[in-house]
Amino acid sequence: MRERVSILDGNTFLVCDSRGDIEPSFDFPTGLFSFDTRFISTWLLTLNGERLHALSIDDAQSYRTRFFLVPGEPTHYLDAKVSVIRSRSVGGSFDEELTVLNHSGQEVEFTLRLDIGADFADLFEIKHKRHKKGRTTPSVAGGELRLAYRREKFHREVVVNTSTPGNIDESGITYRIRVGPHGEWTTQLHIATVIYGARGEDIRATLPLGGHRSAAAIHAEQDELIARAPKLGCDCAPLAGAYRRSLNDLAALRYESIALGVRLLAAGLPWFMTLFGRDSIFTSLQVLPFLPELVPPTILMLAALQGSRLDDFRDEEPGKILHELRYGETAGFEEQPHSPYFGSADSTALLVILLDEYERWTGDGDLVRRLEYQTRAALDWIDTYGDLLGTGYVWYRTRNPETGLQNQCWKDSWDSVSYTDGRLPEFPRATCELQGYAYDAKLRGARLARTFWNDPAYADRLEREAAALKERFNRDFWIPEREYYALALDPDGRHVDALSSNIGHLLWSGIVDESRAAAVVGHLLGPRLFSGWGVRTLADDQGRYNPIGYHVGTVWPFDNSIIAWGLWRYGFREEAGRICESMLSASRFFGGRLPEAFAGYDRDLTDYPVQYPTACSPQAWSAGTPLLLLRVMLGLDPQGEHLIIDPAVPEGMGRVELLDIPGRWGRVDALGRSRTPHEHARGH
Repeated sequence: MRERVSILDGNTFLVCDSRGDIEPSFDFPTGLFSFDTRFISTWLLTLNGERLHALSIDDAQSYRTRFFLVPGEPTHYLDAKVSVIRSRSVGGSFDEELTVLNHSGQEVEFTLRLDIGADFADLFEIKHKRHKKGRTTPSVAGGELRLAYRREKFHREVVVNTSTPGNIDESGITYRIRVGPHGEWTTQLHIATVIYGARGEDIRATLPLGGHRSAAAIHAEQDELIARAPKLGCDCAPLAGAYRRSLNDLAALRYESIALGVRLLAAGLPWFMTLFGRDSIFTSLQVLPFLPELVPPTILMLAALQGSRLDDFRDEEPGKILHELRYGETAGFEEQPHSPYFGSADSTALLVILLDEYERWTGDGDLVRRLEYQTRAALDWIDTYGDLLGTGYVWYRTRNPETGLQNQCWKDSWDSVSYTDGRLPEFPRATCELQGYAYDAKLRGARLARTFWNDPAYADRLEREAAALKERFNRDFWIPEREYYALALDPDGRHVDALSSNIGHLLWSGIVDESRAAAVVGHLLGPRLFSGWGVRTLADDQGRYNPIGYHVGTVWPFDNSIIAWGLWRYGFREEAGRICESMLSASRFFGGRLPEAFAGYDRDLTDYPVQYPTACSPQAWSAGTPLLLLRVMLGLDPQGEHLIIDPAVPEGMGRVELLDIPGRWGRVDALGRSRTPHEHARGH
């Protein structure tokens, strides 16, 4: 039985144990959360003073679940005379139905107790084990339990109502019930979360969805979104399962932003249920050919919050795109710089890439023209604040050594950038993939300038700068005796020479010299980096390698999807297919839902991919991975007014058919299948 069970609707989510119980924890964020605050930290059910144990859990839907429970220890399950069903859903609020079933032939009295508590912990307080500075006040009136938290003007409440009278006290509800022979007793509980604004009302009340939705409304909306996605027909069960699960998870991760009231994708449960620059952009790139309507809100939100000043606390700089936006107490009181925080060196170039890719798929030139100023500002940032040392490369070093991120590339944990012997370089650092992103952004920016902004001189300049960057990069980052690109340059311009998966992102960006592509591919699919389940973040002979280290040996599905895209771009179709096969094979062991990361053990060592203990699941860019892999396998790529079909379907996968693809062409059908040496997929 799983240790934790989660349900979600946007960034309102609930994490509990296998019994449906919630107990205070700082090891993992269990509880009911919304907009970075834990509204319920205790939700503990007992029957006649005994804890319950799960027989089965039904969680086929992302926003609701059902627990089938019996009291006592597992040895007492046989011929149990009573069972309990907990049915619950989230939709801004939280609803739970409790049903007690008497399986005996006599009337039975029961005492059902629900202990309730709210610590109103901010996610960062849980992560860093900090104590609260405000005060929680419980009160009972009018048949409801109200728990209120205040710290100056910061005010949050949770209100618990029950449909059946019970003895309500400040720490829970007790029901004393009689259940007839083979009868049942039921009550409904409604738990409302309230996020007060300056005017004393729930700030979500003015949003289009109003902050609270029924399970039926959520179900209808998710089904409507999934119905707009292309229809997949295939002979590969893992691909079919992963595709459907990805669409479900992406639908579930959508939330209403308080800032602009638009629907955005939260990055991942439980730690990252908010807007992230890098994560949101990569997810948008992955979903673009399938659900392009999800992308403009992300582009517009990131552009609206683009940096406009120098702010050391937030790592903000003019033209820079944010890293993370938070709504909780620690951000509000500036104990964390996330309101928003700009500590990423890649999101700025990535936004330019996304805007261009979005237009190529949809033909929406109006959005490109609308965001000309912001796009130019982003391109300017690359050459000004991004180039800390004036060497023509993008570097990073936090302006906020107290609470800022040290590493500001996608591998942003403290030990993710190292020399091959495990030593850590000084700051600033220029990781290789940042240069690839900058190169790609300049070329795409040139296309936008020439096509939509009527500025051919600016386009010519960007293309010259991109060509110079590519030449310089291939000179300075290449390690000739090892035939791969350095992970980074240190402040003295020396190679940070660890062999890492970052070199796969270079293929995606196009900055790799054609003559060196085969060597890079050989490393990516070689035994040091490729586990058989996917490409590891760090090669297994490097000083900091750890198969269960966050960025130093695990396999990240998102990372592998970008690598597969890069392999496809350079014409390595068979190798791209191997990445696709490995990811889809791994997905079978996670119920079709690829997690944030999993262990980097060799495939011949385990018959299944080993779980990473604290991986987010679902996570947006992991949910987007099967979609991007499907694009790679079918070779979908917009070229002018045509949808090019150039497949990388792994041998043995059989029929892979994608119908009703949306884009600038209207909605078209494409057909892909496993290739023989003389056979290619065809498109319409």
